[in-house]
Amino acid sequence: MDPNSNGIEDRRSMSFGRTSSIGSSVRRRSFSQSGRILTHADDDIESENVSEAGDIGDRALHSRRNSLSGSLRLDNNLPENGSVFPIGEDTFRQELRSHDPESLNAASTTSRLPEENQSPLPTDALFQKPDEIQDDQKPLPLWMEYASSLIHLAVFGILGVLTRYLLQKLFGPRIAYLTSDGTVLYLDLPSNMVGSFLMGWFGVVFKGDISRFSDYLAIGLSTGYLGSLTTFSGWNQKMLDLSIDGKWHLSFLGFMLGLFLSAYSIIFGVETAKGFRWLTRRPKTESGDNSKTRNRWRVDTYKRHLASILMMLLLLGLLWAVSGTLLKEEYDDGGSEPQLWLACIVGPLGVWIRWFLARLNGRGLGKAGSLKWVPFGTLIANVSACCVMAALATTKKAVNSKNCDTITTGIQFGLMGCLSTVSTFMAEFNAMRESNHPWRAYAYAISTMVISFVLGILIYDVPVWAKGYK
Repeated sequence: MDPNSNGIEDRRSMSFGRTSSIGSSVRRRSFSQSGRILTHADDDIESENVSEAGDIGDRALHSRRNSLSGSLRLDNNLPENGSVFPIGEDTFRQELRSHDPESLNAASTTSRLPEENQSPLPTDALFQKPDEIQDDQKPLPLWMEYASSLIHLAVFGILGVLTRYLLQKLFGPRIAYLTSDGTVLYLDLPSNMVGSFLMGWFGVVFKGDISRFSDYLAIGLSTGYLGSLTTFSGWNQKMLDLSIDGKWHLSFLGFMLGLFLSAYSIIFGVETAKGFRWLTRRPKTESGDNSKTRNRWRVDTYKRHLASILMMLLLLGLLWAVSGTLLKEEYDDGGSEPQLWLACIVGPLGVWIRWFLARLNGRGLGKAGSLKWVPFGTLIANVSACCVMAALATTKKAVNSKNCDTITTGIQFGLMGCLSTVSTFMAEFNAMRESNHPWRAYAYAISTMVISFVLGILIYDVPVWAKGYK
């Protein structure tokens, strides 16, 4: 035997050991990187689901133009081939199975889109020449899509203001006497509960069904009507009115009770809507007839869109004309009626601002998109409305005149009431609560309430205490 053979074998063993350790290290790094990418992808999907549960504003118009519905948007740091498996899917699954076999199902779920979210390309459009496409099949100009969205939001926003006013009167001291100022059962509590319940129906369960007939109708109902029917700024202001008299415990109870009742209202709405859908589900043999009916009534052609815009524009003009006439006639009398008509006039502006702010939902902060799970659009709308509401309340106490009361209260009830929302807030809260990170729901809710209340104290309570306003 060669005396140097042992040395050669030792060197080979050492070389093989180094190669194995390097390969093992590479595999560990690849597995760790893949796990981080999957975790990041899951978090992005959850953040997008939360934002879509509430509102994404005019991003919906651009997404319909620039991307397929239901596409999965992952992080920009993915490999150029777009795969979430940088070491190859088969290799990754072997590594994943060796470390944690139970995680393989989660990886499969993340790597593939569910069937209901896949949107195959329309083959007719691929093989059809542009000059062969009928005029009714062409997409609407972007300005017309914006016009249709804004008009629907304005009309349904005014209807939401009127409904909120009626619920205040119905449950307030004049009729049912269940709600009143100076108690934890504040005047806007019934409208917040009803709006959250209806959001479970028309903003969560049946939102897709409504969109099949008209995307703008879905926007008008969820963002316009239900967003204006509920108000976060009115809720916050009532708690500030309690705190200014030293009733801090009632303010705390008012926030907790309002959150509890609104949260369970949307849960009850979702569950009853699911039950109603199950009861009204038709046999599969009638699916063809159902699709024909949907296509017959769907607003999907240029002429139908134009007719819908004109009809809603006429309705908006009528609502504004009636509100302006009644405001002019009753302005000198004061009271709640002229305040309501002024609210109907300025309310749509609050809906429009909230809709544009909603584009920030699901985007996160900075280029890295950190904190994507926070719906910053809704948060900014609610907090800013509360601050302006508190400033108007301070102005009303400082001026203390009938005309000032009419103007400030009308702006509070209309513009600020429509800018802030509880229904969207609860839809986002419920989506977070049902996600893999339920703590986010309570962090989001508590942060919104604490920030709004603290800023309200600085804007409203402190000046009133300092000046001695009554």
